[in-house]
Amino acid sequence: MPADFLAEPYKIKMVEPIRMTSREERQRLIKEAGYNMFFLRAEDVYIDLLTDSGTSAMSQEQWAAMMLGDEAYAGSGSYYRLKDAVESITGYPHVLPAHQGRAAEKIVMDILVKQGMVIPGNMHFDTTRAHMQLRGGKPLDLIIPEGLDPKSRHPFKGNIDLDKLENVLKQHGKEKVPFVLITITCNNNGGQPASLTNIKEAGELARRQGIPLFFDIARFAENSYFIHTREEGYREKSIKQIAQAIFACGDGCMMSSKKDGLVNMGGFMAFNDRSLYEQACQLSIINEGFPTYGGMAGRDMDALARGLEEVLELSYLKFRMGQVAYLAEMLLKAGVPIVEPPGGHAVYIDGRRFLPHIPQEQFPAQAVSVALYIEGGIRTLELGSIVFAEKDGQTGVSKYPELDLLRLAIPRRVYTNSHMEYVAAHVIDLYKRRDTLKGLKMVYQPPVARHFTCRLEPL
Repeated sequence: MPADFLAEPYKIKMVEPIRMTSREERQRLIKEAGYNMFFLRAEDVYIDLLTDSGTSAMSQEQWAAMMLGDEAYAGSGSYYRLKDAVESITGYPHVLPAHQGRAAEKIVMDILVKQGMVIPGNMHFDTTRAHMQLRGGKPLDLIIPEGLDPKSRHPFKGNIDLDKLENVLKQHGKEKVPFVLITITCNNNGGQPASLTNIKEAGELARRQGIPLFFDIARFAENSYFIHTREEGYREKSIKQIAQAIFACGDGCMMSSKKDGLVNMGGFMAFNDRSLYEQACQLSIINEGFPTYGGMAGRDMDALARGLEEVLELSYLKFRMGQVAYLAEMLLKAGVPIVEPPGGHAVYIDGRRFLPHIPQEQFPAQAVSVALYIEGGIRTLELGSIVFAEKDGQTGVSKYPELDLLRLAIPRRVYTNSHMEYVAAHVIDLYKRRDTLKGLKMVYQPPVARHFTCRLEPL
């Protein structure tokens, strides 16, 4: 390890036992699950890297804050503490809680997206795309070319292509473009950050056309840390100051607080525009709850308010990014093809380069995922040909995404570096005998968000 390697910036006060199953058990369990990681029981997983969403370990201060929870139906003190925390970071005065990020997405899309509209962004994630499409909108991914090249070492592969964005805005105008959405960090292509320079220029392009800029800020602190370490002129700025500069470029945001909120459940929307907030409140009352709780318990709002402070601490972020980089460096040293440079919340294996003998229609990244579970009890998530393939409405032929990735998402403050070494050892061992792996075929799929409930069989 390098001399400046940072150990965990916390001590362990409580432990949760994990159980290792036998290889024979795992072969049976994954078959019963239809070779879909979502159908596995958590108790049958040794190292769970399915997602970093809602899987964080909370701090002693967060647990203490929960005891202050005000469960009043209206006017909860917990709401106002959360509102103050959100406004201090984003600058947006109108804050509306939701039970999680996709609930916030749905309300925003129901307000703003109408049939035939187009919504440009860097890369829209799965539930975001689904909510846009269910409203009759068309999500447009305008990521820079480097963002689709797993081997590119561009420091900000989450940047939106400004030339493409300008063309879309001029072509469609504010009648057809309800807003521009920048996701920070960009989950689809490896947890890659957008630069503050890029965000500012995108905001200016949108403002010239009278179109608002919104952010999906599930991992805003991680994006701010990358700006702090990679973008010239921000090394002396605090993480909070950088986050504030990001939000000053836009008009509102949606958050799944289960990531950089360091909590197990929750989300929110925040707006500059009071009229949008009032429309959102009406939908919240029907779908989520009264605007001062919006589907969240008071104790959870207090835990989130505290989490939004802790996630901006430099010592926390330095270790968080260091742990992801540590796993990535072990894999790169062994020649395992991953998305470079490693992102903020996960290491992404390039399924097409890992298994070049398996075509995309046989889901190479998912084949690696299945093998990792069988061999090491490690659960991961495919983000590629299963999640993002789209069928042509006329021909019925599937169009596969350029990236076929396997995400190893690292929960916050949960696993030690020894766990990362265990994961790396199994990935490397699997890579050495990659020629023995075979593809999969789809035997059941729902019409929307198929990766959650589809079933597969080995070929």
